[in-house]
Amino acid sequence: MTPLSYLKAPFWVLGLAGTDKSTRKNPLLGSEKLNSWGLHKKRVALAASLAASRRARLARLLDPEQRAFFDENGYFLVRNFLADEVFAQLKEEVFNQTFPTREMRQGQAVTRMTLLPPKVLGKNPAIAQAVRDPRAINMLRYAASQGGQPLNFLQTVLVEPQKVKKKDPQSDAHADTFHATSKAWLFLQDVAEDEGPFFFVPGSHKLTRERLEWEYECSLTAARDPRSHHASGSFRIRTDELAALGLPQPVKMAVPENTLVVADTFAFHGRTPSDKPTMRSEIHWHMRRNPFLPWTGGDFKSLPFLKDRGMPVLMDLADAAEKTLKKRNVWRPVGDVKVRSKAHV
Repeated sequence: MTPLSYLKAPFWVLGLAGTDKSTRKNPLLGSEKLNSWGLHKKRVALAASLAASRRARLARLLDPEQRAFFDENGYFLVRNFLADEVFAQLKEEVFNQTFPTREMRQGQAVTRMTLLPPKVLGKNPAIAQAVRDPRAINMLRYAASQGGQPLNFLQTVLVEPQKVKKKDPQSDAHADTFHATSKAWLFLQDVAEDEGPFFFVPGSHKLTRERLEWEYECSLTAARDPRSHHASGSFRIRTDELAALGLPQPVKMAVPENTLVVADTFAFHGRTPSDKPTMRSEIHWHMRRNPFLPWTGGDFKSLPFLKDRGMPVLMDLADAAEKTLKKRNVWRPVGDVKVRSKAHV
């Protein structure tokens, strides 16, 4: 701690009432003393209580059978999500043209982001129909326990085990953060068990006594943990530790094309390691808002001039921060490329 760092103290305090999760960026969250007194534990418990209250108000948006499955397992899974003719057009639009693209490498895995601003959606009606589908958006809202507008983009995950030996950090079972938040994938091709599918631990979205105690124990040491993602508040767990929390082993989402998966990523999940080069493409959404809001509305991203511009605006802001504050944007521009081209980073 330097004298200058204390100028950041008001922002650290404000972060406690929001989405801050990093035990390194926010020393209050990383304080062993404060966490031994229950700081992290209380944040987790309060966030879960408010999430349950908000979900009760969002329940009317969903089919009761689908909602019951989610409440038990923590995810939705819908096969043949789009009509055949719409899905065929969607693949035609996605795979047969180039788009301005960004990529991020994490060990063996490269994640490709194709932004979908209004200009792109206006030229591609099937993509627009898919990303705006109210069924998917309502599932995302329920899983995140929030109203508002999810962010979206085309995503392609390329795994290169022969080219890069460094481990993909997303292959560890983990929770994204300390509260309910959602991600979704509409898979644009079949995903086999040996092709690095998404995996999920059913029921791990529930804040049980065992999970809360595990969160408490993690909070005491996370700030000095050598795993950067764990220290940033995305706590990792070994699969042999799941049984002690009363949880089953992960389920691999090996699914046919045109399957939608929507998950609460407070639950434990990850990307199955692959021994061979793989590539999978999907429409991807995610949704994360302040977990301490008592209401479901009031999301500024839902305003008409921002509704389809969420990710483009975030990337523009990240680029500006890189130029002015020297804070590197991990999403590197790679030019206009096809969705299923080789990796560039």
